[in-house]
Amino acid sequence: MRLFESPYLIYLVPLLLAVAVYLVRHRRREHLNVARLTEAREAGLTEPASLHPLIDPLRCLGSNACVRACPEGDVLGIIRGRAEIIDATHCIGHGACRAACPHGAITLVFGTAKRGVDIPLLSPTFETNVPGIYIAGELGGMGLIRNAVEQGRQAIDAIRRQKGANGQLDVVIVGAGPAGFAASLAAHAHKLRYATVEQESLGGCVFRYPRGKIVMTQPATLPLVGKVKMRETTKEALLGFWQDVEKRTGVRIRYNERMDDIVKTEKGFLVKTTKGSYEARAVLLAIGRRGTPRKLEVPGEELPKVVYSLIDPEQYRGQKVLVVGGGDAAIEAALAVAEQPGTAVALSYRGEAFDRAKPRNRERLESMSKAGRMRLLMKSKVRAISADRVQLDHDGKPVELGNHAVIVCAGGVLPTPFLKKIGITVETKYGTA
Repeated sequence: MRLFESPYLIYLVPLLLAVAVYLVRHRRREHLNVARLTEAREAGLTEPASLHPLIDPLRCLGSNACVRACPEGDVLGIIRGRAEIIDATHCIGHGACRAACPHGAITLVFGTAKRGVDIPLLSPTFETNVPGIYIAGELGGMGLIRNAVEQGRQAIDAIRRQKGANGQLDVVIVGAGPAGFAASLAAHAHKLRYATVEQESLGGCVFRYPRGKIVMTQPATLPLVGKVKMRETTKEALLGFWQDVEKRTGVRIRYNERMDDIVKTEKGFLVKTTKGSYEARAVLLAIGRRGTPRKLEVPGEELPKVVYSLIDPEQYRGQKVLVVGGGDAAIEAALAVAEQPGTAVALSYRGEAFDRAKPRNRERLESMSKAGRMRLLMKSKVRAISADRVQLDHDGKPVELGNHAVIVCAGGVLPTPFLKKIGITVETKYGTA
């Protein structure tokens, strides 16, 4: 019987077509992954910020399970039959990739061989080597909302079992992100004498997410609330839920109050802030890894119109806005604001070129500039800020601009030096668990 006359042909042809379609799609995905990885390397964006997967190439068989499991959707990709980290800066340590890998090829680690990550040494109850000072959340290496919530709750459980002196607080909680908010609820539930200070707003890092960002969460248990199931939601919905919890429970948080120092005393600690000081037997640091925004240190920076992250581009409609910085955060903020109707945007950067930014962002920036929708002020520095103007030094010449708002995207002052100053042991991880 000839092959083309075989009754199996009716099954063979569709199978061959399916294989051909799969191979074409697979090749296209791989080309895309290679292009994205090349772009990231050219921009120098290859170092994960915190916990991330380390892939063993000898064990990885390219099953694609880790790629499908990643909630961020674009961190991992398959290249030459093996999984690789394609966009390291988007990895926030979910760990879903490790759980999904059928071959045990993934280990979760901090830092890389080139770039170390500072992680404070903590006990199982999240206490540091300084008795009475605890750390929970992203600062301790865990950025997941569920983990941060659980750590904040467990830290308060450990603190409430200790005895303190009369006339002092049981605990000062620094930060009102996921860990700090959960800790505040736990302290409120156990009727502890507590004070929670937050330099910005409820939500911490979540509050600084761009408008409409999808937030991946996992079921978590909030004190005074119970089990919360919000697997995929928006930033606004999650913050709205937390704000409702804050209102219903009566938990007390002191906003726009930054912690400046912690001093050891005979009975515990003196926590100094921008608005006063608190005596407490314990301190829980839930301040994240971003630390304090890096300031310009110029006259007028204390004006309300000066902010250190972009939250909602629409609020700048019809305004004259100055964005300061040269990284992706600054460029993306400037682009987002420039897209709003009636805005006049200037981007100030002290360097000669945006060599730290992704090529895609640089291309959009160049296009916007050529179209006259944005003014680029390279080799410039802000000298002073007033109610309706900003003064700059642009390549050695003074420049004055009309201005309604200033967005400073100059990064943050990491908390590591502060931790060491108050005696907390910090270990630098170079690609280890």
